[in-house]
Parts: sequence; structure tokens; C-alpha cells
Amino acid sequence: MLDDMDGWSVLRTIRTTSSIPVLMLTARSQETDKLFGFELGADDYMTKPFSLKELLARSKALLRRVVSNQTSEVITLGRLSIDSVAHQATLDSAPFELTPKEFDLLLYLISHQTEAVSREQLLQSVWGYDYFGDLRTVDTHIRRLRQKLKPYDPIETVFGIGYRFKADAL
Repeated sequence: MLDDMDGWSVLRTIRTTSSIPVLMLTARSQETDKLFGFELGADDYMTKPFSLKELLARSKALLRRVVSNQTSEVITLGRLSIDSVAHQATLDSAPFELTPKEFDLLLYLISHQTEAVSREQLLQSVWGYDYFGDLRTVDTHIRRLRQKLKPYDPIETVFGIGYRFKADAL
């Protein structure tokens, strides 16, 4: 029901080149449509009308399954190593403890290290769209990360924008 291509064709095209998780969100609610979507390679299928909370929960479940099927992926930047699958971090070859949000925040900053990222971006990407807290939550977590990364200071404050990760500070 898209303008130039239907969802089935989009899914077929995706599956020829990628195994990325696909959640179909569609107005087609017949059982045969759902079964056809799964036959073509959809990982999940939701029909309209839908709840944003359910969509978010299903998306997170898909991503958890993808991450749990991955082998260990270690990112090393200078003295810092992060295993995104095992959720472990080491600094100067010594493990250090991070809360889940600190870990996700650090991983996001590292994966966007060439960019200055705003507090809003961090809130949406790390805390999720349904988070209704204060922007200062980001500042608090950044302060805690900086404490844990001492004596190095790889998180730079970009005045008026947000933060940037500096790998060369490690």
C-alpha cells in the first residue's frame, strides 16, 4: 500500500541483501496476510491501529534477539575496551563497573565519536522515546562516566550542543 512499491516487495528486496530484523506495521490484518509476511521473512507483524508502547516493546524484543545471537563484539579505543554483547568495559585492562544506562550512554557516544550529540539525541537513543525525565539526567550520567573514566577525560562538552567522545584522550 506504499506509493511506488508495496510492503511485500520492500521485504523481498531487504531479504535479498540483509538479515536485519523487520517488523511489518500494516493495515493488512487478515491471517493470510500475516502468514505471507512471515513466509517472506518478517520477524514480527503488527496491524493498525497499534499502540506505541507495544511497538516499542516489540522493537526492543527484536533487538534483544539480534544482540543475543551475535558473537562478542569488542570495541577498543586506546586504553578503553567495550564488549557490547557481554556488556563489559575495561580501562587500562582492568574491568570497571557501569550501570546499564552508563554503558549504553558510553557505547552511543563511542559509536558517534565524530559527532557532537545533543542531550535530546542521547535521551531518545539511550533512554527511549517514552522517557519523560529531565535533560539534566544526561548531565548526571555524563558526570558519573567521567568519574569512572578518570584519569582520562574522553567526553568533551560542546557548548550549546551537548557532548562528543574524543578517542585520542585515552
